[in-house]
Amino acid sequence: LYEEQLLADGDTTNAEIDAFKQSLRKQFDEELNYARDFLPRQRVQALGGWWKSMHWAGTDWGADTKLPLQTLERIVDGVLTVPQGFTIHPKVAKILAERAKMIQPGGRLDWACAEMLAVGSILLEGHRVRLAGQDSGRGTFSHRHAALTDIRTSQRHVSLDHLSSDQGRFVLIDTMLSEAAVLGFEYGFSTADPDNLVIWEAQFGDFANGAQVIIDQFIVSGESKWQRMSGLVMLLPHGYEGQGPEHSSARLERFLQMCADNNLQVCNLTTPAQYFHAIRRQIHREFRKPLIVMTPKSLLRNKLCTSDVAELTEGTFQPVLDETEHLDRNAVQRLLFCTGKIYFELLTTRSDCDITNVAIVRVEQLYPFPADELTRVIATFPNATEAFWVQEEPANMGAWSDIERRFRSVLPERIPFLAYAGRRAAASPATGNYKLHRREGESLIDYALRKPYAR
Repeated sequence: LYEEQLLADGDTTNAEIDAFKQSLRKQFDEELNYARDFLPRQRVQALGGWWKSMHWAGTDWGADTKLPLQTLERIVDGVLTVPQGFTIHPKVAKILAERAKMIQPGGRLDWACAEMLAVGSILLEGHRVRLAGQDSGRGTFSHRHAALTDIRTSQRHVSLDHLSSDQGRFVLIDTMLSEAAVLGFEYGFSTADPDNLVIWEAQFGDFANGAQVIIDQFIVSGESKWQRMSGLVMLLPHGYEGQGPEHSSARLERFLQMCADNNLQVCNLTTPAQYFHAIRRQIHREFRKPLIVMTPKSLLRNKLCTSDVAELTEGTFQPVLDETEHLDRNAVQRLLFCTGKIYFELLTTRSDCDITNVAIVRVEQLYPFPADELTRVIATFPNATEAFWVQEEPANMGAWSDIERRFRSVLPERIPFLAYAGRRAAASPATGNYKLHRREGESLIDYALRKPYAR
């Protein structure tokens, strides 16, 4: 019909149309023949151009991500420096001033401060950073404040983009409410140049389901299908706090179900230092892998969810965090394994009830599964004969289905199986009734700490 219309309007001739068809057909045939002849040994061609400094991932996924205190202080000083005459909202000014205290002796860093230091350090090293999301400048939970607004003139100032004259560019974007479009663009950007650290943040982790086609078709399988690396970071706020079924779950189970061939990194972190090192290692390795992070909500302001500055200047990322309290390891009979926010509820209840024969171990990186690290930790509890996986999510969601089968390879003979402590299977991710939510949470914590060990 289009051809007929062009001819009727006199815009072209039959000869011109035939020539175009033949040219296009010739191009398609040439590309098809090339694809048929493409051999596995030619895989390295994907690492040309901007990617020529990259290598395919091996067995070592670690990186040296620690920083000297002087660099951290430089970042904080830069963030606190604003243009002359710029008037910050008093509450925001107080938040920024408190971050300066966090890196002083005796201070404790919160999540937002650790993120600021991670991003700032990457910029000072000359790399570019993009952070895009529906409320990324302020942060959905009013925690980030990376973009400052003059309360008198409405002028916008992004301090992290003005740390140094020779730093990398920091692009901070508050995007439209179209997850598929935005995540698709950010994924594409991340495949263009490995020197870009590209971060996409969902307003709530649940909302990532609007971009599921981008996750399934590209982020999860792009390296396998097209040999295209991506270091994209997805920040998905996740945690059961009684906000109902649409504001609780980032669908951790979906990401874990799609993990294979070392295609992803899936983390549910419990300390700001862990977040700091996880972000920095994205740019400090000679390969790129997508990083999925279940980020906190209430933990953003939880006094227990903090880190000492020494963990940034001396530490590195830990796939597993061992028991931190001074328990008699020979007296521990039960091991609780968990990930994310539920750890702090277990910790608080165990302390309140003065329970000393139960240890709590955090699996910070769910995939690639840290089997060796877990084996070493379990061995330090020689008399433990019981093990539970504890989670907030219903039994058919969260990490349980994936983690249970993986634990079979790390549990010693003295621990016959991994038991489950969590909500029962459900169609909805969470209840909409806050009182019921509280009862469910208290029940599963009590079950994990006290109930008999049984399948």
